[in-house]
Amino acid sequence: MRRRIRKVFLGRHLMVKGEYVDAILKGTKTTTVRLGIVIPKYRTIIIHGGGRVIGKAIIEEVKHKRIRDLTDADAKLDGFSNKRELLRELKKVYKDVAPSDYATIIKFRLVQLARNTSEDHMYLGFDPVDIARIAMRYDLPLSKDDWKILELVSRKGSIRRAAQELGGLEKRRLIRRVLRKVVRLLVNKGIIEPKEEELTTDLNEKEKKT
Repeated sequence: MRRRIRKVFLGRHLMVKGEYVDAILKGTKTTTVRLGIVIPKYRTIIIHGGGRVIGKAIIEEVKHKRIRDLTDADAKLDGFSNKRELLRELKKVYKDVAPSDYATIIKFRLVQLARNTSEDHMYLGFDPVDIARIAMRYDLPLSKDDWKILELVSRKGSIRRAAQELGGLEKRRLIRRVLRKVVRLLVNKGIIEPKEEELTTDLNEKEKKT
């Protein structure tokens, strides 16, 4: 009997096991191998691991191979010593893995670490839309109105367009207030770990201006 091809879409978030976070940060893991035909919907993604955000990445290449055609080189890029070790992990995750099954190799490059803030410290080096999308992946103590604003920012792709949807550009202050709350929650829960002195200084300065 012919096996059905597993086909899934990858959204804006890539989840990895916590044990792989260090390898990604060190640059020894630059790919992820997933069972089936995985189709990324976006080139820019946010990688999560171990219950926190690792950073933003660019998908540089996507390849599809049969399991039997995977190589030691493929395994090493994924942080494993050899193909046998990679296959052992795939079987642990997916259980039923056959040599004829397809696998997808997603090559990525980190372009923004969650702990390295940029000039816009207010959003920890991310843009406001990223913060909204990250928040929506975690169980944060927010009101229904707050969640509505985050969903709107994520869907519209900017604070300005979200404010217009809410009734006018004057709503931007409300949206930024929600995003500031979200930043604090993400930091307090250890989901994002910026440099504490930079975050504290910048949040205090922002509060004085509003």
